[in-house]
Amino acid sequence: MHRNLTELTHHIYDLLIVGGGIYGACVAWEASLRGLSVALVEKADFGAATSANSLKIIHGGLRYLQNADFKRMRESIRERTALMRIAPHLIHPLSVLIPTYGHGMKGKEVLRLAMGINDLISCDRNHIKDPQKHIPNGRVISQQECQQLLPGIPRQGLTGGAIFHDAQVYNSERLTISFLRSAVKKGANIANYVEATGFLQTGNRISGITAKDSLSGNQFEIRARTVVNTSGPWINRVLGLVEESRDRSQVALTRAMNLVIHRPLCPNYAVGISNRNSNSPTNKSNRLLFMAPWRGHTLIGTHYAVWDGEPDEFQIGESEIQGFLTEINQAYPSANLTRDDVSFVHGGLLPRIGVDPKNGEPILAKHYQICEHRSPAGLISVVGLKYTTARDVAQKVVDRVFQSWGQKPPQSLSSVTPIHGGEIDNFAEFLQNAIATKSHEFSEDNVRSLVYNYGSAYPQLLKYLNNQFESDKAPVDKYSMLKAEVLHALREEMAQKLSDVIFRRTEIGSAGYPGDEVIQVCANTIATELGWSYTRIQQELQEVHNIFRSTSSMHIY
Repeated sequence: MHRNLTELTHHIYDLLIVGGGIYGACVAWEASLRGLSVALVEKADFGAATSANSLKIIHGGLRYLQNADFKRMRESIRERTALMRIAPHLIHPLSVLIPTYGHGMKGKEVLRLAMGINDLISCDRNHIKDPQKHIPNGRVISQQECQQLLPGIPRQGLTGGAIFHDAQVYNSERLTISFLRSAVKKGANIANYVEATGFLQTGNRISGITAKDSLSGNQFEIRARTVVNTSGPWINRVLGLVEESRDRSQVALTRAMNLVIHRPLCPNYAVGISNRNSNSPTNKSNRLLFMAPWRGHTLIGTHYAVWDGEPDEFQIGESEIQGFLTEINQAYPSANLTRDDVSFVHGGLLPRIGVDPKNGEPILAKHYQICEHRSPAGLISVVGLKYTTARDVAQKVVDRVFQSWGQKPPQSLSSVTPIHGGEIDNFAEFLQNAIATKSHEFSEDNVRSLVYNYGSAYPQLLKYLNNQFESDKAPVDKYSMLKAEVLHALREEMAQKLSDVIFRRTEIGSAGYPGDEVIQVCANTIATELGWSYTRIQQELQEVHNIFRSTSSMHIY
């Protein structure tokens, strides 16, 4: 992946995508795989906004059972399998424990029935070669076993528990990058830090955009037969650049927040706990709090609140974090969480369809939207909801593009074609072979991290170990692997800033502050590669430190 803005101006693309989150990345891959010429621009870094806020769960749609929405269940189950198939290094099965209380809707009897229906509806879920990706049947457990698996669970009314299995993404930022890298392999031209500033129009048809390079300030034009707007929370702003669209209804937004806890509260199972016993002033509804083990930490979410501000003004205040911690502690007192337990806060904006008049909480949108604009034509807008179904929505978007041209869409193969790093038939065997092969060079933890983040492409990163700088062959030290990852991010994956490397190309900072020395090594490595001045280094360090200060409890100097 190389940032070539001049090349963007030299073609009329079949498809131009505005927005480089998970939905834009999937559309770029889907369209490129089906033979279209594709360009994609992102105003910041790829996957830096709402796509960075994720509970990391790839849902099979069990919760849709309560509304008998079998269509959405099947869609989610199918996409969960597809993601494990095409990104086996990043998507892995996850066991989930739901404690049961009483004998009503949250009792063992109802959940036993739900487990059975779920297994029936997902009867083809293991039609995948890799046995590591197989999803077992759900089961109901006794009160005693539930207490053994989850010590400290509130006991009043506890009757047992239900265990089912979903999937989890190890590194959601790497998933976005992997889709983009796959698109680039097929010929897509992509660029981060390029903002759409207006639309080009020929008659009553959109024919491209005017754009601005956020790094240099240069302005230019990109032309295409069709433009797809996958700008997420910025959809209203992007549509506002079209004269005829300024009076259309606005997409309302919800602020979503997930907490990263630096200690493992439930190391073997994700746990869903009702906040029904919470008396927190922030708890205005009966929701399920979800706690999931993740890379030695615990992810807890999701907390929602109405957001009426601009996307660029997005922030999460200390009062909201403290309120959420109170709600968690009242639902699960043995967690006994304090602000010091929070190592990172993931936040983002999602679409809502209204506000509940009873409690003031946002009513989240339940369905994605694909809107083909008629006046002017040549523009399609996408309002996405979930990581899990981004690939499926992208498939439908590209179908719509071909149909708008009066053409029959060619067959989609994205559900069975491995993305970058995904050429792995058996993940467990691949991992063990990598550890055995490289154990004389690296620690098992180092190899494991490489395989989980880069999959079958991890050898490409190792070439930066032996010759980290052409002009400075530094001896191997404890940070050699880190420096190799940084150089790989710069040379292969279009990282432009220190924050790109820390938060999105590697797993260094997405779970919490890694320490002053690690950050400084990254900054110095980038500075040597890109020729940064001392002033630029300090600016980049300050930007990263500000992000950590606003999201973690750690004191950073």
